[in-house]
Amino acid sequence: MFVRTQTNGSRTYLLIVDNQWVDGKVKQRVVLRLGRLDELLASGRLDSLIQSLGRFSEKLAVLGAHARGDSITTRSARIGPDLIFQRLWQDCSINKVLMTLLVGRRFEFSVERAIFLTVLHRLFAPGSDRAAEKWKDDYDIQGVGDLDLHHLYRAMAWVGEVLPEDQQDGATPFAPRTNKDLIEEALFALRRDLFSDLDLVFFDTTSIYFEGEGGESLGRRGHSKDHRPDLKQMVVGMVLDQNGNPLCSELWPGNTADVKSLVPIVERLKTRFGIGSVCIVADRGMISAETLAEVEKREWKYILGVRMRSSTEAKAVVARAGRYAEVHPKSDDRNDPSPLKVKEVWVEDSRRYVVCLNEDQATKDRHDREAVVASLRDALGHGDKSLVGNKGYRKYLCAGGKQFAVDEDKIKEEARHDGKWVLTTNTDLPAREVALKYKQLWMVEDVFRSMKSLLDTRPVFHKCDETIRGHVFCSFLALLLRRELEACLARKGWKLEWADVMRDLDNLIEMEVAISGKGYVFRGQTSGVVGKVFQACGVAMPPALRPC
Repeated sequence: MFVRTQTNGSRTYLLIVDNQWVDGKVKQRVVLRLGRLDELLASGRLDSLIQSLGRFSEKLAVLGAHARGDSITTRSARIGPDLIFQRLWQDCSINKVLMTLLVGRRFEFSVERAIFLTVLHRLFAPGSDRAAEKWKDDYDIQGVGDLDLHHLYRAMAWVGEVLPEDQQDGATPFAPRTNKDLIEEALFALRRDLFSDLDLVFFDTTSIYFEGEGGESLGRRGHSKDHRPDLKQMVVGMVLDQNGNPLCSELWPGNTADVKSLVPIVERLKTRFGIGSVCIVADRGMISAETLAEVEKREWKYILGVRMRSSTEAKAVVARAGRYAEVHPKSDDRNDPSPLKVKEVWVEDSRRYVVCLNEDQATKDRHDREAVVASLRDALGHGDKSLVGNKGYRKYLCAGGKQFAVDEDKIKEEARHDGKWVLTTNTDLPAREVALKYKQLWMVEDVFRSMKSLLDTRPVFHKCDETIRGHVFCSFLALLLRRELEACLARKGWKLEWADVMRDLDNLIEMEVAISGKGYVFRGQTSGVVGKVFQACGVAMPPALRPC
């Protein structure tokens, strides 16, 4: 039953009608004609009728009282983050894994809730664990009300706690096995039925620096990707499957070279995760002649990037004549894949290379180089002192008698590499598939960008190795939840901006109010994409009003 209008000529009438199902069709039956709309409004009878009907609707009465200012707000809290990510936390079985591993440990607080709080805080308000304790006061998060800062630190320490000696099989040479390893392995085992096999794994590393004292053994000075050689750091490695799901993370002392970590990581994947065959996809920074020899000795499949400018053989491969095969054509549509061409080259019938070409990138590389060289030529006209402080000039400079000169040979050599990268592989995959698989490695780079910027893992203020491992592993779990939410949205065919998802979830609030001695809970308006997020995750939206 509802109200509708009916217009006859210049007059509009207000009707109460009801829908009825007649002979397979919906027909409207007029229950009551209230009269002309203009007369009802002018006389005030419509307002009186609505007010009278409102006495029989508690919801309408409460909303009206709240709108008039007759209510007292006793509490307000943000509810979106917990409702969505608590469901994903359970769907991924993270809570079950943690509770199983905690059996027999007599903590006087919920370690599982402390870890969930830290992970949720990492997603919505990146910062230190100290900030999480105060951040939770503005949110309705199940089971975290009694948690204090020292509980969060103890939970982090438990995650990074070193396992007994008899459980150290499979540890890497750089780091012992800890509780976080057991969590990763248990999560993988629960999801194993979703994998036919780990045909492909992507591996990359980055560094995270410490403020203050740093780690007890993890903090070392080494090559800093953050350009902070003055601070101690640790190396973080991440392994993803072919679908972009994080499998495991590793921490090493900051002076560990990337090329030394690839083989131990794959050994761990095969032994601890029970993987038979695996194909490694890694960036050019991960490969050295020694590493490649170890990989081939173990007869592992690989797709590896090659350092073009430092490898004599790679330079020869790039210069080798041959026809490129088109994988993706050029397109003006921004949603289309980047243009890609590939060329297969064999060296001595034993080493297989794939040269990849992106014509758009080649154009950009050429324009960037021309801009730098033009600026360099102009600077040389003002004397050598004008070159001081510009690192971009170094590549194209050579000694030319009394002063520096432009290295024309270097410019020609760089031009041969525009838009190109070289891969080496021992797989039987077609060249186009090799290139496409390698491009997926950029998922790992996106993960590290998320870990460093969105999740604000760095800098790390913890001093003990155990809490440092726990701190970084919470970022790993946060990335796992993010990936799960993105998968839920993808199954619905929705591609939403991550910043919009976080903002709209964070803006969903509830308020407790008291009206005439009774308590009620109001849910705020849903805005933006929050409705789609709830629908994709299968979470029911709380009612707009309920008694409490």
